Amino acid sequence: VVMGLGNPGRPYVRSRHNVGFQCVDQLSRHYGIPLQERRRHAVLGQGVISGEEVVLVRPRTYVNRSGVAAGYLRDRYHITPESLLVVYDDMDLPIGKVRIRAQGSSAGHRGIESIIAEFGTRDFPRIRIGVGHPEGTDIIPHVLGPFNAEEAAAMEEAIGRVTEALGYIAEHGLNAAMNRYN
Repeated sequence: VVMGLGNPGRPYVRSRHNVGFQCVDQLSRHYGIPLQERRRHAVLGQGVISGEEVVLVRPRTYVNRSGVAAGYLRDRYHITPESLLVVYDDMDLPIGKVRIRAQGSSAGHRGIESIIAEFGTRDFPRIRIGVGHPEGTDIIPHVLGPFNAEEAAAMEEAIGRVTEALGYIAEHGLNAAMNRYN
């Protein structure tokens, strides 16, 4: 199950916080997996990537309540935390930098904190995509704001790398992908 984090609604479509949604949308287009099953907590698409059955997910919860959507996925698909790959924005990485991890802390990301609280563990794989850190302490306008043209180009490239990495993960596994893409 691949869940991209983001906030639902038109005002957030191009925000930094919605990079996870953008990745899931790109995966949907690239692999021909339509996101058409609308449920209370998530929009889902089921298909195949590199011979592996996958579910692509865009939560219908706000980022800070991502654990609600993760809990729904756990209950519906009977998955373990290790079977949920979360794609999300990370202010501690430079714009466009991609990092794949098997587990880790939330590093202050409220969406990841919510998933950790729901599962009771930090042991779930994730792909972090750098959205840069704001100058000063104005974090909320930064993550809810759009990318400038130069940043948007870097993000388009990063989303392409995530799409490629997901195919590699499906075919070769998470550890091989970490060695190749980190």
